[in-house]
Amino acid sequence: MTAAQQAADRGPRSTAALVGLTLLGLILFLGLIGLGTWQVYRRAWKLDLIARVDQRVHAPPVAPPAPAQWPEVTAASDEYRHVRVTGTLLNDRETRVQASTELGSGFWLMTPLQMPDGSTVLINRGFISPEWKHGETSDAAHPVTVTGLLRLSEPHGRFLRMNDPANNRWFSRDVQAIATARGLSNVAPYFVDADAATSDSRDGQEPVGGLTVISFPNNHLVYAITWYLLALMVAWAAWRVGREEKRQRRPQQNNSGVIETR
Repeated sequence: MTAAQQAADRGPRSTAALVGLTLLGLILFLGLIGLGTWQVYRRAWKLDLIARVDQRVHAPPVAPPAPAQWPEVTAASDEYRHVRVTGTLLNDRETRVQASTELGSGFWLMTPLQMPDGSTVLINRGFISPEWKHGETSDAAHPVTVTGLLRLSEPHGRFLRMNDPANNRWFSRDVQAIATARGLSNVAPYFVDADAATSDSRDGQEPVGGLTVISFPNNHLVYAITWYLLALMVAWAAWRVGREEKRQRRPQQNNSGVIETR
């Protein structure tokens, strides 16, 4: 039995049923339209974010936010800002954070840099392999200038693995946790990804800087089209139901010539 035959046998729906179906269809339609429109706004926001980040990355390096500005540092206004910091590397308090890069699996070398004003900022000096050992001069404290990208702390573990400071096992660059484990004070709430120009990679050695991956997935247009198409499907289904109900209520003539009203 076809759907049309089933509808004919069933007869027209009651007024209450039609009202319920109409309300359900209207809620679904408006909800799907709202989701699609939200994705359109999200896409505009994402494109603006990508443009702002690209501008920061390629701008000349500037001084990082000073201690008085730390409470105001946010991802929206500061992340991936091109900065320059000068100070002394505290190599005896470095931390190795697990990393997976285009160079393979290894670690990020996070080294505190003490600045002239007494504050400290963690420097991600770059990627090192598990077999990497300090060079002849890397243990000697000396003033350095580092340029790179400002990154916000990563307080949560990655790949469902949490940091284990007690066993010196690190999976995310959690600035506060690293500072506490290394006995550091007055530490900036961000770290700096050193670029290739100011890391040992310029001499073909490790750490290898300049490996920051900047990626912002932007599938909002696809999502918006999907929600709008679903809204059109709901509208089409409502039209089909309305047409069938109208046909059910149309006066029909039986074989004896008598007009019947369903």
